[in-house]
Amino acid sequence: MRVTVVGSGFVGVTSAMRIVQKGLADEVVLIDIIEGLPQGLALDMRESAPIEGFEPNIRGTNDYADTAESDLVVITAGLPRQPGMSRMDLLEKNAGITRDVVRNVKEHSPSAILIVVTNPLDEMTYLASEVSGFPKDRVMGMAGVLDSSRLRYFIAEELRVSPTVVEAMTLGSHGEAMVPLPAQAKIDGKPLTELVDGESLERLYQRTRDAGAEIVALLKKGSAYYAPSAAIAQMVNAIAGDAKEVLPVCAWCTGQYGISDVYVGVPARLGKAGVEEIVELDLPQAELRGLRAAAEGIRAKCADLGKLG
Repeated sequence: MRVTVVGSGFVGVTSAMRIVQKGLADEVVLIDIIEGLPQGLALDMRESAPIEGFEPNIRGTNDYADTAESDLVVITAGLPRQPGMSRMDLLEKNAGITRDVVRNVKEHSPSAILIVVTNPLDEMTYLASEVSGFPKDRVMGMAGVLDSSRLRYFIAEELRVSPTVVEAMTLGSHGEAMVPLPAQAKIDGKPLTELVDGESLERLYQRTRDAGAEIVALLKKGSAYYAPSAAIAQMVNAIAGDAKEVLPVCAWCTGQYGISDVYVGVPARLGKAGVEEIVELDLPQAELRGLRAAAEGIRAKCADLGKLG
């Protein structure tokens, strides 16, 4: 199993480090357009191997030829939204980057599975699918695993319990279109709705929707990367290890939940073939309406890609 991580920013390099340390791949390739950057970072990781006790099977490169025949490619390359930059500005800049990355991946690794992390995530996942021409089950986006982890932590903090005993899942899209699933949330097996009142629940959900912005505001410069990289590593583990684990990911729907022909956050069973099944939960009508509304919002935003020419 060869895994390539595109982009040596904080999300990319931390993801590569987690994948290597956890032994999730036989080889990890870190690629970036900045000469020397991925090589230096990869060397630094390898030098930590004797202390941390992992196989130093990572290398850095600026040449996509070195990524050839990758089984799995994680795309983190892209620009963060800057002050004064509109959503369409970000869309245009990152669409150009994503197109270039995917064309190179397609040329050198035509059988790869793609995990898209670049924002705006839903549009970039759709674009990666269109540019690559890969089967839809081999192209997915990372957002739901991250949002679900954030929600689980906020619930644990609220109830003063370990995050490890909290189960929770979010679907839909990143941000305001996130769809929490109260009926699926449990703490040590107990329904969350029996432990937290409705007002507190909505506060937790809103904090989850705003979680990325909260971190950006605290950092003043930069954005989150520890939690995003952990989410990426969990997805890589499910695919590389053929775990058949059900995770919330941005996946192509073909009628599930009454949604067709759009990428949206849904529960998906991940394995060596990519998205092997979209799992249909029995959702209450309010949550189902929210998921369908999120899908239509994503469809409209993806249409903006056509305006870029």
